[in-house]
Amino acid sequence: MSFFDKIFGGKNETPDQKTFWKKIESEEDLAKAIEDSFQNKIAIFKHSTSCFISRTVLKNFEKEVENSDQPVNVYYLDLLAYRPVSNKIASDFEIRHESPQLIVIENGKPVNNASHQDISLSQIVS
Repeated sequence: MSFFDKIFGGKNETPDQKTFWKKIESEEDLAKAIEDSFQNKIAIFKHSTSCFISRTVLKNFEKEVENSDQPVNVYYLDLLAYRPVSNKIASDFEIRHESPQLIVIENGKPVNNASHQDISLSQIVS
């Protein structure tokens, strides 16, 4: 990885191997996440791996989750690698696409969403 990739994020970048992330890489994964929302509130973090701001927000969010004693169900979507899934989320939930973006879903419906520096664990646990 080059110096600039370390600073600004590389093209093949994924979230660090954090145990709390569940990846969405297909419409089937998305359907399972939505199904999970009927048992537990979930959140989908849409991340642009080529954006420094998105990477910074992701790191800050990961720190919040790691430092919290609240259990959360968080899903990670690399929106550049899985653009059709990202577009489906925007279309199905009628939420304008932004990046980075956190969409909180409960009982199959979006109950909260935030983008950029407004993304916080409080959107899920409140």
